[in-house]
Amino acid sequence: MNGTGDQVIRSGALLDHIGIAVKAIAVSRPLYESLGLSVGEEEVIDHEQVKVAMFQLGESRVELLEPTSQDSVISNFIAKRGEGIHHIAIKTESIDGLFERLAAAGVRLASSEIKVGAGGHRYFFIHPSSAGGVLIEIVE
Repeated sequence: MNGTGDQVIRSGALLDHIGIAVKAIAVSRPLYESLGLSVGEEEVIDHEQVKVAMFQLGESRVELLEPTSQDSVISNFIAKRGEGIHHIAIKTESIDGLFERLAAAGVRLASSEIKVGAGGHRYFFIHPSSAGGVLIEIVE
């Protein structure tokens, strides 16, 4: 790889997954399975009011996000924008240091702390207003 690509690999940051908001995993799942993607177990993340299903796609994954409550972030996203890409997740090996550096640099973060989500992974979100309109999740 050249330039930026080499720096990303050396820094340990890689594309972890793309999150897609859907009304129902059961309705969306068959398409991904018909594409030959292998799916892991579905998991409910109570504090996010969401059910997720992860599909392996090469070195990355696709995450389907189904709201479990009508007032959840994902339900609100679907009501405003319809089903579709919700976020892009970048995997890092040093989430604590990155969280501190971004906060100190004035990057708008969606929460004031690192949380625990699907699969026990630690994560936080960079607000779209600081990322060119894209919600970016940082996972470890």
